[in-house]
Amino acid sequence: MARRAEVTVLPMAAPEDVSALAAAIAEGRIVPERIVAVLAKTEGNGCVNDFSRGLSVMALRGLLAAHLPPERLEALPMVMSGGTEGGLSPHWIIFQCLEDAAPGDGPALALASVVTRPLRPQEIGRPAQAALVREAVTEAIARAGIAGPADVHYVQVKCPLLTAARVAEAGGDVATDNMLKSMGLSRGASALGVALALGEIADLPEGAIGRDYGLWSGRASCSAGIELMTCEVVVMGQSADWGGPLRIAHGVMQDAIDAPAVAALLERAAPGAGLQGAAGKVRAVLAKAEASSHGAIRGLRHTMLDDSDISSTRHARGFVGGMLAGLTGRTDLFVSGGAEHQGPDGGGPVALIHEA
Repeated sequence: MARRAEVTVLPMAAPEDVSALAAAIAEGRIVPERIVAVLAKTEGNGCVNDFSRGLSVMALRGLLAAHLPPERLEALPMVMSGGTEGGLSPHWIIFQCLEDAAPGDGPALALASVVTRPLRPQEIGRPAQAALVREAVTEAIARAGIAGPADVHYVQVKCPLLTAARVAEAGGDVATDNMLKSMGLSRGASALGVALALGEIADLPEGAIGRDYGLWSGRASCSAGIELMTCEVVVMGQSADWGGPLRIAHGVMQDAIDAPAVAALLERAAPGAGLQGAAGKVRAVLAKAEASSHGAIRGLRHTMLDDSDISSTRHARGFVGGMLAGLTGRTDLFVSGGAEHQGPDGGGPVALIHEA
């Protein structure tokens, strides 16, 4: 039998709430041994001190520990993305690889994951991190049986950030001593690692991370967190060797209100269905959001970068999340803030997992 990807979105009543997943396991809809990765949107602030992500990881590990050996748990990406601003709904996304599809059903959604070795604080936000992610993406493509980079549609990376303790451990030899800025540098290094692996850029010039935003990936989604020191990499694409009904398509939003880019993906999923008409065929929506660095959207000033109380990433998630919800007719959307080197300045990649 051929491999088949299964994607299940489950509600989350609180960061530690795994009841929906526990029920799905009890019903047989989720088979722990078949889980390739778990993504989630948690209701923290999405910044350095967002402990909702770690709480969700702890609860998830506690549940799965009864079903999986420790070494399997360590190799399982648990990508928690903090921040459900606006009307975004906290949720889990469970990715499984089953082996029950009829050969010849493809090309269908194909996926695989790789967890890198732990990074040293000195490597975070620097070329060494990009190199690690590049290797992991290449390995995941091979594991998934995806023919090549052209068939990859989305790469989700969870990466570490710097804290005061980690800076001290490194003796000050770090990319930055600004903890919030370290999130952006880590995301950016990861994204450029994806771009290198997929051939979107040829090389990584010295000093480009966090500076040369003309270098970017149209298929990378990177989220930084305090709860890990590895990079967790999940590659999603299509392969003729996989079967089943699920497909994936991606696009790039040129700015925060690029509704046509998303509408084009929805039209592929459900031709002629119209506004919000594709909701029944959509399994998951994955997107990046960012406040444009020049302080404007199509020539009109925005204030997301000028707010001292609320991080611009929080504004961007709520803003882009509202647009996506209006187009798709759902609010359980994986909208991740901070799109350094992920799409053009102020825009970001978006992917749609849908039924054929």
